[in-house]
Amino acid sequence: MNFLIALSAFIVTIGILVAIHEYGHFWVARKLGVKVLRYSVGFGKPLYTYISKDEDKIEYVLAAIPFGGYVKMLDEREGDVPEELKHRAFNLQPVWKRIAIVLAGPVANFIFAIFAYMLTYMVGVEGVKPYVGGVVENSPAAEAGFERLDVITAINGTEVKSIRDARLLMLDEYLANPDKINFTVTNESGNSALREMNLSNINLLKEEGDHLEKAGITPWRPYLPAVGQVVPGKVAEKAGFKAGDKLISANGKTFDSIKSFSDFISKSADTEIIVRVERKLEEGKKEIDIPVTPAWGEVNGVKRGLIGVAMAGYLSEEVYDKLHVVVTYSPLKALEKGAVETWNMSIMSLKVMGRLVTGQASLKHISGPVTIATYAGETIRHGLVVFLGFLAIISLSLGVMNLLPIPVLDGGHLLFYIVELVKGSPVSETVQEYGMRLGVAMVGAFMMLAFYNDILRLIN
Repeated sequence: MNFLIALSAFIVTIGILVAIHEYGHFWVARKLGVKVLRYSVGFGKPLYTYISKDEDKIEYVLAAIPFGGYVKMLDEREGDVPEELKHRAFNLQPVWKRIAIVLAGPVANFIFAIFAYMLTYMVGVEGVKPYVGGVVENSPAAEAGFERLDVITAINGTEVKSIRDARLLMLDEYLANPDKINFTVTNESGNSALREMNLSNINLLKEEGDHLEKAGITPWRPYLPAVGQVVPGKVAEKAGFKAGDKLISANGKTFDSIKSFSDFISKSADTEIIVRVERKLEEGKKEIDIPVTPAWGEVNGVKRGLIGVAMAGYLSEEVYDKLHVVVTYSPLKALEKGAVETWNMSIMSLKVMGRLVTGQASLKHISGPVTIATYAGETIRHGLVVFLGFLAIISLSLGVMNLLPIPVLDGGHLLFYIVELVKGSPVSETVQEYGMRLGVAMVGAFMMLAFYNDILRLIN
């Protein structure tokens, strides 16, 4: 079921973003008088075709392979063009028109990202307040003076409302100047304080992971223990545990974390204990006492008591209210925030790409369709607002990628047209052909690396 949700969400994601990207090319080409022959979402065998009723007879195609799309325009390089239609052939247009048509695809992706972000901020973006749960000794955070239950309220003067804001803004400031990043916090006493962090000796992009944790900050997440999944055939299943059970106590002892419950079980092998759980039933919540005897097992070469459950966590209502935040703005402010976020994320993407090229960032950060599908499935299950935010990120990433000066991408065509503007004549067909071959090789190598990273993530 999870696979089907992820696959369906991936197809919807790619379909929407490809349709928007290609519509940018299509709309500008039509406005500039270029004859469009076909507008296709997907490649391969057409699943659905509609031919417009106007004199251009444009083919609108939905094709079987959902990994892209294209707009086919009248062009002398792809076939004979009647004399009376030569003024509408793409390759015979002034260079400024060709530049506008090529740019329109990525621009459409950026515009979509702005409005997707705008909608999320108008409806309300749910998040978690940036509380500091712990500080790693001798880390940059410890040297900066961070304390438990500090709440990050601003980074270098920019307001922070959620842990997501803190992560993204810290990375952005790190890419600009890692030597001095000023965190404004509200401490446990309610007083405002400044924490100056130096990240010059930390490579946040060397490996994957939480950037805050790499700096020494563990977000505050006081999860209470619960049953995430019951392992078939183990003692928990035989005793009657169910997924979703909240673990209240064992032999009268209460637990304030998942680890404290796990430690108790690990020391109770071959000893019957009474675990009190809170179970959600149709008629409401009910507390049940379950006798269970942990069996000996081995984890990472260490023998310990196990009952056969995958642990999950939940927050008490009091802590949830303390951590939970909903960020909303008026329509105009939401539009401004959408534009700023799209710009900042695009620039950050380019900076990270630059560090990938120079070897300062790990190639593990490159993700492919499997990772995209996984996140698409996860976000769509959390609702339309979360999915819209995900679409915005992928859309602006698609826009940035397509502007890279690599032949076969829009940016490669732009490069040829800019050279044409400078030298006063088109780039030779031979140079374009070799450029396209190089571009195909580069994109192919990139996709192979992305698939490789995806497979490693699945294995891990």
